[in-house]
Amino acid sequence: MGHTNNTTAEINGIEMSFKLVTIPCLSDNYAFVLHDDASDQTLLVDVPEAAPIIAELAKRNWHVSHVLLTHHHPDHVQGLRALLDVHPAQVVGAAADAHRLPALDLALSEGDPFTFAGEEATVYDVSGHTLGHIAVYFPKSGIAFTADSLMALGCGRLFEGSAAQMWDSLSKLMRLPPATIICSGHEYTAANARFALSIEPGNENLVARAAKVDDTRKKNHPTVPSKLSEELATNPFLRPHSAEIRNRLEMENNSDSQVFAEIRRRKDTF
Repeated sequence: MGHTNNTTAEINGIEMSFKLVTIPCLSDNYAFVLHDDASDQTLLVDVPEAAPIIAELAKRNWHVSHVLLTHHHPDHVQGLRALLDVHPAQVVGAAADAHRLPALDLALSEGDPFTFAGEEATVYDVSGHTLGHIAVYFPKSGIAFTADSLMALGCGRLFEGSAAQMWDSLSKLMRLPPATIICSGHEYTAANARFALSIEPGNENLVARAAKVDDTRKKNHPTVPSKLSEELATNPFLRPHSAEIRNRLEMENNSDSQVFAEIRRRKDTF
């Protein structure tokens, strides 16, 4: 079952109103659907598997007009063919990743224009988890689709890019307005919280969020999307400046990029 958020002026002080639906897929993936009632256009972000997405769309009588693929990993694209059989749509993805993505109708690079339902989005190269990974930010609606770059209380494992690349990517996203809704690609938040508490246990905001995450998961509800303000306050991968983290890592005089790299290394073996 999908979970709906209405992204309206009441939340973000915006001009447009989209419905945002989070759809659980596979064991821990999420797809996102953004729907505009006025134009009846529907954007699907990533296609881990077709069946739950098609079912959710049928329940709402929505028809996909655009599919955005954030990166090439199979758990984000493997349902596309079956989805397109039911919902012919424009397929959008990264130009840098086009050689290993399904066929694209529109290939985007950082800074290229992309418009959905009359709202122009900003495209970011957020390489690190993979090379060519993109994030897409809708500034009027205050929504960013970050997939496996910035995640709830975490960030993607570095399969292809370097720690320096990922820190640069996260730094771009950190500069978005704090009220931005962050739509990330997996339900990893509880495990991420346990790691975060191991290196910043004195962060009261983190302690409170971890408890909330546990309660949310006990109800089998998704912990995403989250708000950027929450991530800035609690996500250790956005907090290499934290004195507590630096002290625990014995890296008081290192750069933020170096501290981030050590946080990522420790998470890989946690």
